[in-house]
Formats: sequence, structure tokens, C-alpha cells
Amino acid sequence: MNDKIGHKSNRLRLTLKQLEVFVATAHDGSTRSAAERVSRSQSAASSALVELESLLGVALFDRVGRRLVLNENGRSFFPKAASIVEASGELEHLFQGQHAAPLRVAASMTIGEHILPLMLARWIESHPDSPVQLQIANAAGVLRAVAAFDADIGFIEGPQSHADLAMREWMRDEMVIVASPTHPLAGRTATRSDLRRARWALRERGSGTREAADRWLLAQLGQVQVDFELGTPEAIKALVAAGVALSFLSRHSVVTSLARGELSEVRTGLPSAARQLTVVTHRERKLGAGCEAFLSHCFAGTGPTHAE
Repeated sequence: MNDKIGHKSNRLRLTLKQLEVFVATAHDGSTRSAAERVSRSQSAASSALVELESLLGVALFDRVGRRLVLNENGRSFFPKAASIVEASGELEHLFQGQHAAPLRVAASMTIGEHILPLMLARWIESHPDSPVQLQIANAAGVLRAVAAFDADIGFIEGPQSHADLAMREWMRDEMVIVASPTHPLAGRTATRSDLRRARWALRERGSGTREAADRWLLAQLGQVQVDFELGTPEAIKALVAAGVALSFLSRHSVVTSLARGELSEVRTGLPSAARQLTVVTHRERKLGAGCEAFLSHCFAGTGPTHAE
């Protein structure tokens, strides 16, 4: 009798429905939007959330205006709840030959536009039932996406730190100064004075490329004249090709333009510039088998240091 009572008292009382509603509410900030996301009525979603908080004995959200915002309890609870919901989805599809959902990858622009596409193509060839959703943003946007669990894995340029995120070195990326083939500095070795007097077009602040440019240019030149700040490498390359300014970009992003003669690399005699590309994951989230396999695929052959 006592054994039965003890067994009953230890049974699981949380339900997947409650966790699913909680995770959706955390993403959308309201039970109305969460209900649409999980295909339930708003009253059912609200009831599930009330039941969950009652079982836990704590509130998980603060109401800020019309939005529900995770409080300290909710932020602590969210990573494990999200992992359980994701793992449950994988179980549902275990015998259907597909993952519950695509792998969600966020990458900064240089990586997302010039490095990952070939890796993604090879991944799909060997894992046709494991699609990937790729969102491209600047480095700050990638960090936000991974921290908010809107992306499973992030790829960024340059060193970054975030209390909730783990960083792993991935691969090295060479940076080069480029100009139009008609620019006065094209085809000859530029001096520090030449580079200080030149006009520059750089990425916007918050991007990994801009941080790399600021560090190298400050260390080598002290100060440069930044006349243009643009949001994508493609826009910068078009401006540079028109002969308006120099720029400092990843070789990955300009290799085709250099080969076609649309841009010219500016020689300087200064120390070479390179930056570390980094993989970002959430410290509190256990990656599923699909994510781990994709990371192994991306690390293969790059020769990175895997230490966090």
C-alpha cells in the first residue's frame, strides 16, 4: 500500500501540452499568439499556462503592458522546457524518416553568404531528410537569435562574449583591403599615409567584419576616414568597384570579384589581418543528434580548435 502511494506521489504531473504552450508564449509574448502557434484555443492555452505555474508554485512571466515577458523563474525554466518540447517532436517523427523540424542556423553575413552555402549543399546531399533553415544577420543579431532560442546554432566572425552562450573556435578568415582597379592605390604598395588619406567604406557597427576592421585599422593606422557605412558586403563591393573608396573585407567575400577583375587587392607591406570565426550555442541547451551531426559536418576539414 505504501509503495503504491509513494509511486503515485512521484508521478510526472507536468504535461507536454503545458510545456508547449509555455515555450510558445515565451517566444510570442502572448497566449493569443501562442495558441495560434500550437493550434489551440486561447482559453486552452491560458489554462495550460495557469496549470503549469500552479504545479511549479511560481510565476513564470511578468506582464509588461500587453506582453508576457519571462521573469527570472521563466528564464531558468525555459532552456530545459524547450529541449523537452524539441526532443518530443523528434520522437514523433522517429520512424517517419525525417526530423521533427529543420535545423535552425543563424550566421553573420560573410559566413552565411560565402562559407556556409557549400557546406549546406554537401550536408543535404548526405542528409536529404535533415533540412536546414538559415537566417542571416550581423553578429549581434546572431547572438540574440541563439540567446533567445530562435536559432539552434550560430556562426559569427570575431571574438564575442555572452553570459548565456558558449563559443567554440571554428576556422580562420583572412581579411584584405580592396579597391577599384582604377583606384590610385590599386596595383602598387600603399603606405600608411596613403591609407590614412583614403576614403573608406566599411560595414555597419555591430557586424563582425566592422569589429575586425576597427581593430586592425586602429592598430596599424591609428585613424581612417570612414565616409560610408553599409549593411552588406555586396553593397560595399559595388561602391568600392565604382572607385569611391577602399574597404576591408573577408577574402571569402571578394575572391570572385578579384578573379573577375572587378576589384583589386591593395598591397601594404603591413602585418596580415585574420580573424577567428566562431560557433555559438546556448549553454543551457542540450543539442539534439541532428545539430551535433551538422556541427561535426561543419568542423570536418577546417582544422579548428574545439576548446570553448
